Amino acid sequence: MAINKEQKRAIVSSFAGILAEASSLVFVKFDKLTVADAQALRRQLRAAGVGYRVGKKTLIKRALAERSYEGSLPELEGEIAVAYGTDPIAPAREVFDFQKTHKDNVSIVGGILEGAYKDQAYMMSIATIPSRETLLSQIAFLLKSPMQRLAIAVKEVAKKQG
Repeated sequence: MAINKEQKRAIVSSFAGILAEASSLVFVKFDKLTVADAQALRRQLRAAGVGYRVGKKTLIKRALAERSYEGSLPELEGEIAVAYGTDPIAPAREVFDFQKTHKDNVSIVGGILEGAYKDQAYMMSIATIPSRETLLSQIAFLLKSPMQRLAIAVKEVAKKQG
């Protein structure tokens, strides 16, 4: 079913609103994704506070043209969706996590981060950054390790003297 101009304007304004609110956006290529897998992807993204919207490439490009981003838009081939969120890393990380189990069906094509278009390689590197909680636990371990070693050394010295 074809959509009329008014519906197209509504879709473009919807994408423009998404672009205005999101701190990062990931272009997701999906191919031969079953309904169950698409629902699982949406649930996983929603649980992480990430929005997901499918749209025609021409309408997405119109919404992007209304805003001025640095760089060049990555090549958008195939069926494209947009994952977006206020957390700069969450959309890329969540799509990447889903992509691990659905390699042939879902892939990151590129994205927008810090007001500029980014290519696939850059967005993949962003996606592999550990979560805040993981980074904090790694820092805590690094801080704990020298203190633990010092305590062991003091204990060994006390054994030798006693």
